[in-house]
Amino acid sequence: MKEILDEIDSVMHKNTWVLSDLPPNCKALRCKWIQKSKIKVCGSINKYKAKLVIEGFRKKEGIDFFDTYAPVARISTIKLMLALAVIHKLVIHQMDVKTVFLNGDLDEEIDMKQLEGFLMPGNDHKVRKLKKSLYGLKKAPKMPSKV
Repeated sequence: MKEILDEIDSVMHKNTWVLSDLPPNCKALRCKWIQKSKIKVCGSINKYKAKLVIEGFRKKEGIDFFDTYAPVARISTIKLMLALAVIHKLVIHQMDVKTVFLNGDLDEEIDMKQLEGFLMPGNDHKVRKLKKSLYGLKKAPKMPSKV
């Protein structure tokens, strides 16, 4: 349960959504929790992880979205950067952004149903209008990030 609260904290800290009324003729997407356990080399459990994932697979290509391209680094580019770092005696650092999809601003309106167990009191009928990208959206990897 602690991992779910940690994920909710990070989602809320990034101002991922605002509560609003569902516009007419619109459907709100559902969301769910994906929980995993990280295993150590010896086989014991290292830690538990939880992600809030929107059911973006319910969106229809050509109607709800058009482009899902996400830029990725080619392996030849990575090898070139490593070679240049060795030649110029540079230090290489690796960075992993835990909530990378939550940094992308959405360019469209997406409504999400409220989470069971996390309903806002007095606003049970409202939906969460996404301001930031969320795991599970088809366009999430393409959204511009401010990291």
